[in-house]
Amino acid sequence: MSIAEVFDIPAARPPLVPPSPPRRTMNLLRRILAMRKNAIDTWGPRSYEEDIIQTRFFGRNNFIVNAPDAIRHVLVDNYENYVRTPAAIRVLKPMLGDGLLIAEGRAWKHQRRTLAPAFTPRAVGTLVPHMIAATDDTIVKLQAACGGPVDLREAMQRMTLEIAGRTMFSFGMDRHGAALRDFVMEYGTTLARPHVLDLLLPLNWPSPQDISRRFFRKRWTRFVAMLMAERRAAGKNTDAPPRDLFDLMGAARDPETGAAFSDEQLGDEVATMILAGHETTATALFWALYLLALDPATQEELASEVKGAAVNGALDVEKLKFTRAVIDETMRLYPPAFLIARAAGGADTIAGLPVRKNDIVLIAPWLLHRHEKLWQDPNAFIPARFMPGTPPPDRFAYLPFGVGARVCVGAHFALVEAVLALAKIIGTFRVELLDKEPVLPVGVVTTQPDRSPLFRIIPR
Repeated sequence: MSIAEVFDIPAARPPLVPPSPPRRTMNLLRRILAMRKNAIDTWGPRSYEEDIIQTRFFGRNNFIVNAPDAIRHVLVDNYENYVRTPAAIRVLKPMLGDGLLIAEGRAWKHQRRTLAPAFTPRAVGTLVPHMIAATDDTIVKLQAACGGPVDLREAMQRMTLEIAGRTMFSFGMDRHGAALRDFVMEYGTTLARPHVLDLLLPLNWPSPQDISRRFFRKRWTRFVAMLMAERRAAGKNTDAPPRDLFDLMGAARDPETGAAFSDEQLGDEVATMILAGHETTATALFWALYLLALDPATQEELASEVKGAAVNGALDVEKLKFTRAVIDETMRLYPPAFLIARAAGGADTIAGLPVRKNDIVLIAPWLLHRHEKLWQDPNAFIPARFMPGTPPPDRFAYLPFGVGARVCVGAHFALVEAVLALAKIIGTFRVELLDKEPVLPVGVVTTQPDRSPLFRIIPR
């Protein structure tokens, strides 16, 4: 059966296949050199076709795992045996400290149990007005740029940063947004790119990059502490319900021990939520707008849905089924976190292959979401894959937020934010590309575009 028949696509409207990097086979040296610039470029055709690939990398086995059953084994059944790699810790720790994304073992369990209540659907519902207000402010600013060239990537970064600031602290990021973006850009363009020594040296042996990362972390933690102090100075009405994530996280207690976060721990969680939240959502929204600009018919279908999704003047996220499908399909083609890397803590077996302690297991959503065995027409943009009534993908073949015990605690928050923001933007504007050159993904920490194309927005 053809892809058009499976997803009821009109024959005169073939699905969009957005540009993607060439799939090149590389030797070890070329792969190491390419990894620093763009990890996505290092995967050849076999990585998109085979269930598991075993290679050697400086004396250790590396496994690229694409089989859903094997992924379940690593991330669910035996997840405690697979921990963050030293290279990942080197790259992430200066920004995120010992926050939830990096913590392991008992520390991770304490953080997960303590934070979970702050991200339930009910708790996220109290934060939606912050999301809507920041999105509306962005739309007002974009209206002033109608007809002219617009950098929507920058606009999405500013908007999601504003949402992160308001949902975390109940204040806008007018005064601090530029400084925060400078921190993110400084780190992402230099210190987040792994060097060969980052991959080879034991974690307790500092690499040259680690020295710079330590100086960066001192400045960064001072900045986060300043934001927290400003929020505390604003005070809290003890009789009122929590008004933001800072209230929720400050009041959170481990349900088993009753322990709260220390100031240092709270700072690391704040940094994790602001950075992981705003950067990944901005990236997903950029790619969604790019795809919709390339596919005007799908954009109009989404705009039509938005018209019928208002209840008492406000958008009902539950009625935005197609908008949610567009976000889901966007994150399939451009997963914000393109790679999950784990180091084996002990011997194991994956898909019949022996794994030794310290071997590296790579589960790459970028590969998994475009794998020839797991998806029909995997490189095409087909939101109908995710519409109600369509058979869902295998739970371990689609991992935009990870899976298992370490699934992203903020997944529901991010989806509500992305769906509402995309609906309001496309409901207000028709989005077109002025720049006709292809935009290609770059995998460093997240799946970023290789450049920021210019768009034109036209009022509906």
